[in-house]
Amino acid sequence: MPSRRKARELAFQMLYQWDVGQHPPAHILATFLAGQKAEPEEESFARTLFEGAVEKKEELDRQLRQHTQHWRLERMAAVDRNILRLALYEMFSYPETPPAVVINEALEIARRFSARDSVEFVNGILDAIRKSRCAPAPDPGA
Repeated sequence: MPSRRKARELAFQMLYQWDVGQHPPAHILATFLAGQKAEPEEESFARTLFEGAVEKKEELDRQLRQHTQHWRLERMAAVDRNILRLALYEMFSYPETPPAVVINEALEIARRFSARDSVEFVNGILDAIRKSRCAPAPDPGA
């Protein structure tokens, strides 16, 4: 049975390789996915998430910079930076997936791939962005 979490983990790993290794996305897709035992649906979703996050990197990073006080993205742990990028891409591009689900999945990936303190860090940033995007618009008549 296909697992969306597995697809997210694969997408995160590719995004990390792309960010740290500076290889072209096509190279990472060709080499990384070839060695994985993923079902076609998992691979397809992973590929879509990875390609979308790469394409929207500047927009995603702009959102992160607005919500990470005292943290320059370049100094942030590469694992955390890419977990955040991936989660933001999914949150912004897949409105049918509840933001709470996206955040929970990002936290599970952080638990598996990052340091213990990263879970709280990732949660705080993603929750702040979720709240800012879901805040009601100011009443123009007020």
